[in-house]
Amino acid sequence: MHKAVTDLIKKLSNATTINTTDITGIDISSLECDSRKVQKDSLFFCIKGATVDGHDFVGQAIKNGASAIIAEHDVAVPDSIVKIIVPDTHKSMEEIVPYFYDYPSKKMRLIGVTGTNGKTTITYIIRSILRKAGYKTGLIGTIKIMVEDEILPIHNTTPDIIDLQHVLYHMQKAGMDYVVMEVSSHALALNRVAGCEYDTAVFTNLTRDHLDFHKTFENYALAKAKLFSSLTAKSNIKQNKTAIINIDDPSSNIMCEHTKCRLFTYAIHKDASLKACNINIHANGMEFSLRGSLTDITLHSNITGMFNVYNVMGAIGAALAENIELRFITAALEEFHSVPGRFELIRAGQDFSVIVDYAHTPDGLENVLNTARQITTKRLITVFGCGGDRDRTKRPIMGKIAAEKSDIVIATSDNPRSEDPEFILSEVENGVIPALHGNFHEKITDRKKAIYRAIELAKAGDIVMIAGKGHENYQILKDKTIHFDDKEIAITAIKSKLAGEL
Repeated sequence: MHKAVTDLIKKLSNATTINTTDITGIDISSLECDSRKVQKDSLFFCIKGATVDGHDFVGQAIKNGASAIIAEHDVAVPDSIVKIIVPDTHKSMEEIVPYFYDYPSKKMRLIGVTGTNGKTTITYIIRSILRKAGYKTGLIGTIKIMVEDEILPIHNTTPDIIDLQHVLYHMQKAGMDYVVMEVSSHALALNRVAGCEYDTAVFTNLTRDHLDFHKTFENYALAKAKLFSSLTAKSNIKQNKTAIINIDDPSSNIMCEHTKCRLFTYAIHKDASLKACNINIHANGMEFSLRGSLTDITLHSNITGMFNVYNVMGAIGAALAENIELRFITAALEEFHSVPGRFELIRAGQDFSVIVDYAHTPDGLENVLNTARQITTKRLITVFGCGGDRDRTKRPIMGKIAAEKSDIVIATSDNPRSEDPEFILSEVENGVIPALHGNFHEKITDRKKAIYRAIELAKAGDIVMIAGKGHENYQILKDKTIHFDDKEIAITAIKSKLAGEL
């Protein structure tokens, strides 16, 4: 991929070019905002971040081969380097990056899924349905990026604009018909998805999360709503746009208000385009009927829980919006078993159940504990914590939920980051202790020891719920990030218990 620097400059608003040599004929081979990734003939964006300023790394970028710099103020560079001054380097990225990659999302069908909970499961189900129908499908999400079966690394739920457009370009060149994508509120608020043209957008739900970033719940909701406004943006070139919205959620009104295209709704409690009824949830799966203007069918799924009824409906709504035949939808659901770290059952020969789940919000935790309570015959033992440097107000709320829903609560560390783990747990316990009502509670800061303790306490028929980290295989501490996988720890603990070592 190459673009003439003169063509890139034409895409910029309010840009000033400063250099003493003729820039005609200078081609750009890549775009970077990390000086360490710069190669020969890269264009380097000087981005001001929360902790570092890209303007301080111009010298490193030039040393690594950059031939052009975009900055917000004058920086010292050799005369041979193209220097472009703009009011806002973030805005310049939004203007240049999609153009550099030839707007790849406009050449494929792009399905976006947003909401607090359920995004990963819905995207995986949609991917399964599309592939069953014979379409080549890419996936961009929390766990990984997939180009059919090729797996690429992932760093954010939605990558930054350069990484995202590069991935979409790779998918388009690889012949993808569809891309299914989790769209985070951060990405929408920060416009990391600039240049993306979505065809179908799904709203799952909105519960308390990320208020450390958005400050208010209204800001959080309005960030999500940007996805639905974008369906009818003036720059769009594709036809047949559809919004799929869970109208049981109180914030659905905001999403509907921002939707100016075809609207499909789904619900359990309200009349909708897709309404679930006759719901039967059990340990090995669930059955329910779908009624409404879009279809009238009875479904069996190998995943379980009321929250997964909503997830399945959201995925089916997206598939129907894309005119996928029902036979492919039902066949895909019959074969779909789980998403890593989403209500994932850990089997190692024990006579009790161990479930690992990513639930890290009050609503997410309540959903998985309600489902676990619904399918257990004995006690529910919950291991959970709250992340550091994140919304502190949800800590006692989650503590209260865990105490009310569980027979045994073990509060432990999640990703403490720069905060003191003991302080985080003290705030969690502010919710746990008043809600115990005689139930058993322990505070074990070391997450590995907490999981071992839960396995030690478990008896036949019990469920051990390990919540918060799900698919993650790391733990972020104050001074380092270590390998840590809840599933690996749980399996090792179970084997120790079976060997009589616990």
